[in-house]
Amino acid sequence: MTDDGLTAGADQPPGDFLPGTDIEVINEDIERGQIRHALFDFDGTISLIRQGWQDVMVPMMVDVLQETGTDESREELAAIARGFVDRLTGKQTIYQMIELADQVRERGGEPLEPLQYKHRYLDLLWEEIEHRVSGLKSGEIDPEQMRVPGSPAILRNLRERGVRCYLASGTDQPYVIDEAEALGVTEYFEGVYGALDDYENFSKAMVIEMIIDEHDLHGPELVGFGDGYVEIQNVADVGGIAIGVATDEERREGVDEWKRNRLVFAGADAIIP
Repeated sequence: MTDDGLTAGADQPPGDFLPGTDIEVINEDIERGQIRHALFDFDGTISLIRQGWQDVMVPMMVDVLQETGTDESREELAAIARGFVDRLTGKQTIYQMIELADQVRERGGEPLEPLQYKHRYLDLLWEEIEHRVSGLKSGEIDPEQMRVPGSPAILRNLRERGVRCYLASGTDQPYVIDEAEALGVTEYFEGVYGALDDYENFSKAMVIEMIIDEHDLHGPELVGFGDGYVEIQNVADVGGIAIGVATDEERREGVDEWKRNRLVFAGADAIIP
């Protein structure tokens, strides 16, 4: 399945809601009761620390593209950048920067190495979120304010049922570990995996394959939770149960319809807010 960045944002048919809940079941044929292991995305699924990261990445990319001398407006460039940023959300950040370098090249510019763009972006993002991380560590910010509502309860519930949980993020591993600890959720995960500068040695698909191989899992014995296209598709591709987390990150309640449509398009079996 390919995501052209347009079709994924189109309205997707509604599913049926479980009685008395906000859980929308897209695939009525889910085989229930077999779950043994669960994989979670981090940003937007567990953590809101990086909420608004697109508003840092896209303007940076627009600045870079304007340096090529293109006659495109900032608005036009922002639409292009947001298109491929959204399309690649869930993969490691480096892939968005590889696309940025390609876009620079297409406009006749000489791009920097994608890793240099990635580090530039991370420095800019840190300026925006440092106070959140330090506030969590100092106790000035209640972790509940920076967690996706309901996520600790789901993690506790799964642990009580004997389900083994793992965290896999497109954000660099040292940041994921640090931010998970600041949020007080590390204890729920048997493994925490994040992006590496040597990006070819990490992907969410690799983590899924490792979990399946190590524990001899089959189809619905694995469930995946995520708000990004990539992890939903990865879980669906191996026959696992893919749960789309369509959180409205700004309001911290309800469903973001654009996210919901995109996740259904990616193959989500169910949508939760």
